[in-house]
Amino acid sequence: MRILFVSDNYPPEVNAPASRLAEHAQHWLGRDTELDVITSAPNFPEGVVYDGYKNAWWDRTDQDGVSVLRVKTYITANEGFIKRTLSYMSFMVSACVSGFFVRRPDVIVATSPQFFAAVGGFVLAKVRRVPFVFELRDLWPASIAALGAVKYPILLSWMEKLELFLYRHSDAIVSVTQAFKRDLIERGIDGDKIHVVRNGVELSHYQPLGEKDAELAREHGLEGKFVAGYVGTHGMAHGLDKVVEAAELLRDDDNIRIILVGSGSEKAKLEAMIAERGLDNVVSLGRFPKSDMNRIWSLCDVALIHLRNLDVFTTVIPSKLFESMGVGQPVLMGLPRGEATDIVEETGCGIVCEPESPESIAASLKRLAGDSALYNTLREQALAAAPKHSRETQALSMLDVLSECVKKKARKR
Repeated sequence: MRILFVSDNYPPEVNAPASRLAEHAQHWLGRDTELDVITSAPNFPEGVVYDGYKNAWWDRTDQDGVSVLRVKTYITANEGFIKRTLSYMSFMVSACVSGFFVRRPDVIVATSPQFFAAVGGFVLAKVRRVPFVFELRDLWPASIAALGAVKYPILLSWMEKLELFLYRHSDAIVSVTQAFKRDLIERGIDGDKIHVVRNGVELSHYQPLGEKDAELAREHGLEGKFVAGYVGTHGMAHGLDKVVEAAELLRDDDNIRIILVGSGSEKAKLEAMIAERGLDNVVSLGRFPKSDMNRIWSLCDVALIHLRNLDVFTTVIPSKLFESMGVGQPVLMGLPRGEATDIVEETGCGIVCEPESPESIAASLKRLAGDSALYNTLREQALAAAPKHSRETQALSMLDVLSECVKKKARKR
């Protein structure tokens, strides 16, 4: 089976869509499966093309057995609705045009959260007469509407109509949460074609960590400290200003440190906030390549996962939850009650605090830092939960969905 996958993110980018696709690919290859990926030059989230790459009309490479075609797009930082929309639409057009010149696939998959990539995948699938599968990673545009990023109701209405059109006309939908599936069914989408394939952890990449990286710990004043680490995008959705406010409440506890690792639209604002308040218990670090992530993870005693207290985030499951399980790191999760918090409590891999509550975040960190028995129990339960969410299992489940779509198409001919 030959798969054509349309995604505007792919390694060396390290965000969730890029990691999911690349890790799925390694479990698909060698199973009578070939994979072509159409993507953009790596630039997320700063909007700066990574060293060694170029924003070209056609740049094809072999990347770990995957044929990767990078196409030219309008590149901008992950901030500002208009500029990002222009970037998404430019990728849609470039991917659609270039897709006519790659080898003929048996199935085309396109991924969200923004669905303009899916529009390109849908058009390609119709023209090339192959099944189209929509990988649903986020209820977009509902999520950006909840954040107040869409100022024009007419535009939002048009985007929602396009969203529903794609759902209705896809041959299958692969949702990353059960909550997304329920939402689509409530909006009239046929539940029989919606398949849930959650994110997971690549157990070969994420292993229990040993000692903290001595060099990094010394460089950032983390030796002998209890460290809570947020690793990921610093965006509007993440509410990290409340994490900084929690650090202010903890400034007299010399044992606890918070590190914020990554970049995004809110990074500069957060760093200004840390400087203005003179918080020497918060360390802000930039984006690291995936090859260095184990060094970063080793610094952290607890993985901090936080989103704003909005109803739309009751439906999401941050992928870093499963990565934390893999390295044996207890989780402190500040999300609205939903599928993600249920996983934390059912597996016992961490504790849940109130989202956007500095007081709850601070109290929870003090509890974890001060109770070694609780901490060790959570760590053991995190490690025990990881194999139940292996990336390999999830990848093969998705491959079954794609294979069945191809078989159904063949039976109709």
